[in-house]
Amino acid sequence: MMRKPMKPTVTHDHLLALVPTDPAWKVDWTEIWSLWPELAILDTCPQDPIHHAEGDVGKHTRMVVEALVADPDWQGLPVMDRGNLFWAAVLHDVGKPSVTKHEDDGRVSSRGHSRIGASIARELLWHAGSPFVWREELCGIIAHHQLPFWLIERPDPIRMAIETSWRCRPDHLCLHAKADALGRTCEDQQAILESISLAALTFQEAGCWDRPFAFANDESRVAYFELEDRDPRYAAHEAFTCTVTVMSGLPGAGKDTWISKHRPNHPVVSLDLIRDELGVSANANQGQVIQAAYERAREHLRAGRDFVWNATNVTRQNRSRVLRLLRGYAARFEIVYLEPGPDQLQRQNQDRPNAVPDAVIDHLSKKLEPPQIWEAHKVTLI
Repeated sequence: MMRKPMKPTVTHDHLLALVPTDPAWKVDWTEIWSLWPELAILDTCPQDPIHHAEGDVGKHTRMVVEALVADPDWQGLPVMDRGNLFWAAVLHDVGKPSVTKHEDDGRVSSRGHSRIGASIARELLWHAGSPFVWREELCGIIAHHQLPFWLIERPDPIRMAIETSWRCRPDHLCLHAKADALGRTCEDQQAILESISLAALTFQEAGCWDRPFAFANDESRVAYFELEDRDPRYAAHEAFTCTVTVMSGLPGAGKDTWISKHRPNHPVVSLDLIRDELGVSANANQGQVIQAAYERAREHLRAGRDFVWNATNVTRQNRSRVLRLLRGYAARFEIVYLEPGPDQLQRQNQDRPNAVPDAVIDHLSKKLEPPQIWEAHKVTLI
């Protein structure tokens, strides 16, 4: 996310201004396709002819967007929701060029393009200054845009529906999926549309059609995402040994400043400080640093003492390791995520006593997965 925007004039207001409006509902493809090279390249990205006989990804994308814009259900949405789904449709397959492969049997595959596409969209919209919640709702649609196609085929579709409702809005997801199905040429289009309708019924049956599933309390939610056989309506007993604040954010985001202001009396397990103590650089093997950090955390947990875990924690995988440790000691945990704009992040990093090289931040930013509200008992977004 430290990349220089290819076109500095791409702003969130500009993106919203390009969303078609009544009465013409006309899409300005010339302007949209000139915004980012990540869109232009879609015209040269092939697709599997069985699922996409219409041709390349660019053609499919335009067909999906046109199908969405023509849908009365989309036209009737509030303005911000229309804009959110419009740009989700424009960017939904932006990850395909980086993962598309020609298989030995002559087929074309693009496995993993939803996750990659969400990451690319996040970077583009961060540079455009899009509001965090709006952006992450859009990225949630992209990351899960194929789910309505196969939800009913899963062993436990109700559970998957509940989990998905905490990652994106199911009604918006199904609206996008319908446009995705209509915006292609394939023999099984009607079967796909029927699967989407059944997915919609599944979300409705689960009680999470247009909102996250309502758990009894925060612990019930955390436990449900942790345990596969958990009853979603079980009200878990909340008895915690301590509360741990887990920081998250790129270098220079302001984590130390936030801690000094909001947790001034808490002990802090800081990976940066441990690196300094042990003389380990940020580019070296971090095994010794992590081991020392976990042992210090265990000391606080055994004592039932509130503390702060201070590290970048910008991927879900890294956060999950820490959170599993905290769960083992029956701790309550809150994730505090800080995300300044690109210019502010660069300034704050340069003002640090030991500025992190841009290359390191760029590497971390490309893996960035901001915490979602289901990951912890509380998630604070700054």
